[in-house]
Amino acid sequence: MNLTSIRLITNDVARLTDFYELVTGLTARRPTPLFAELVTPGATLAIGALATVPFLDRPAAGTAIVEFRVADVDAEFARLRGSVREFVQEPTTMPWGNRSMLFRDPDGTLVNVYAPPTVK
Repeated sequence: MNLTSIRLITNDVARLTDFYELVTGLTARRPTPLFAELVTPGATLAIGALATVPFLDRPAAGTAIVEFRVADVDAEFARLRGSVREFVQEPTTMPWGNRSMLFRDPDGTLVNVYAPPTVK
């Protein structure tokens, strides 16, 4: 079994897709106004409108953390600090060695941008 995709459900596909394009530096594939996807080497981040899952009555923000591995967390913080509204944690070295920052996307979902410790 291979994880191929995580799909976030939102009331505003364009706004959330624009946000993740900014965060990742990737251009999303947007086949319809109801769906977009950002393809990374490891997996795809899909963004779907609430209408694509008719059994839900609202998006469930805060139930997941979207994680991106980067080379330099501090450089990403400097790049994003003027565009992200709510940082939950500025760049911090975690007890297990990862350098990490957390912020919320426009729908309130947590985003973790991290780098593993460098081997010396």
